Amino acid sequence: MDFEQVARTAVAEAGALLRARWRAAKTVHYKGAVDLVTETDRDAEALVVDHLQRAFPDHLIIAEEASAGATLRAPVGDRYVWYLDPLDGTTNFAHAYPQFCVSLALARGVHVLFGIVYDPLRDETFIANRGHGATLNGDPIHVSAVEDLQRALLGTGFAYDRQVRTEFYLSFMRDFMIRAQDVRRAGSAALDLCYVACGRFDGFWEWNLRPWDTAAAAWSVISMGNRSICMANRPSPPTGTSTTRWSPSLRRGSMLQRPSRQLRHRVVWPIAAG
Repeated sequence: MDFEQVARTAVAEAGALLRARWRAAKTVHYKGAVDLVTETDRDAEALVVDHLQRAFPDHLIIAEEASAGATLRAPVGDRYVWYLDPLDGTTNFAHAYPQFCVSLALARGVHVLFGIVYDPLRDETFIANRGHGATLNGDPIHVSAVEDLQRALLGTGFAYDRQVRTEFYLSFMRDFMIRAQDVRRAGSAALDLCYVACGRFDGFWEWNLRPWDTAAAAWSVISMGNRSICMANRPSPPTGTSTTRWSPSLRRGSMLQRPSRQLRHRVVWPIAAG
């Protein structure tokens, strides 16, 4: 059975559900101090999981709500694994703020094969296939050509432990506010990464992301000849938790090659794709 067709159908149906409910009253539950979940998260997840289980009963599915609180480990061998975030940007959705999406990726072992991110309000579908690049609504996309950090628009997000590690996260924001043209914090890591892939953002960084947040969207950027990097300065596998993404041109720029001593202590710059 065609992986992409099943994924497209499942994600489109989940997206239609989000679009139908985003301005309605929500039932909200809390998984942590600022980490929330709505009934729509769970309903959309069940919808996508049902599609995948019927089509691929032997595949492993790692979905955000079903995996909440679990310790994630890299899959053993070359088993097929789906990574699903049925509603990336739940806080936005709960407040009827129009920036959220459905994110789904397929990996074999630790190697991502396919990713799809669907923004139901803009009707934008980002797809990346191994060996075939990335597209937006069927058209090829490209990262930006910006080389100078002073001319770069960056995206970021704050992790759910931000009330505990406030100064640590703000130190990154301060450095980039000083050096970049501007910074956006929109609330959906999957869309932020897709925006790097299509050139809307020139770079992105965030800590403590989970695989369902990044597997599909990061693969869109990787398909453009780039690489996702953990903050530990190694290539990020699907189960990595912290990500920086930059366009190749910006990564080659002088300010990224020679950051200040203060910035170098705080940021691990991506290495070139190999």
